[in-house]
Amino acid sequence: MLRWLTATLPPVPFFPNAIPRLSQGVGLVCAALLLWLGLGGQPAAWAGLTDDNYDGNIFALYAGNGSLVPPNVSLAQSLKYGKPAIVVMFVDDSSDCKKFASVVSQLQAPYGRVANFIPIMADSIPVKDAYEPNEPGYYFKDAVPQTLVFNAQGELVFNEIGMVAYEAIDDVMREVFDLLPRTESEELRRRPINEVNSELVPEQ
Repeated sequence: MLRWLTATLPPVPFFPNAIPRLSQGVGLVCAALLLWLGLGGQPAAWAGLTDDNYDGNIFALYAGNGSLVPPNVSLAQSLKYGKPAIVVMFVDDSSDCKKFASVVSQLQAPYGRVANFIPIMADSIPVKDAYEPNEPGYYFKDAVPQTLVFNAQGELVFNEIGMVAYEAIDDVMREVFDLLPRTESEELRRRPINEVNSELVPEQ
């Protein structure tokens, strides 16, 4: 048997008052933290509409529409089916994408049944040397939000970066579906979905 296994260990000192004092210290720290949060304090990483912090699915949180993510079809499938599509490349930790989420959701109200809506997380686009025209990476310009509109023939008819106005995309969709211009017809059904949208969308 190894000698060190039979060696006796020195006695460990025991401090009977140490455990109660430690418990009191932890309790005081927890109480102070709860009091601070209750009085309005919050961690610096707390996310909101106007910052670039992550707080979850931006379409569910800021557009009241969790049905957009994940999309029902991929870009390749949409082009194959010959159906118009609105593709939005985004990230969940961008204030511009958070604000733009409500515009995408409002477009789904009039066009959701006749066009495919395909939100694509920019971070999910694989890095490759070359892409095919049916892959999001073929069009991605390393900036978000980026909006693409494809007609039924699979032609790219709109490609813009940034917070695009609802009316700009609506004008393109009216051309895709051969609808009357907005100036010659009633505005298509569009409604605020929650209190965030009502702040972002001007009163009609």
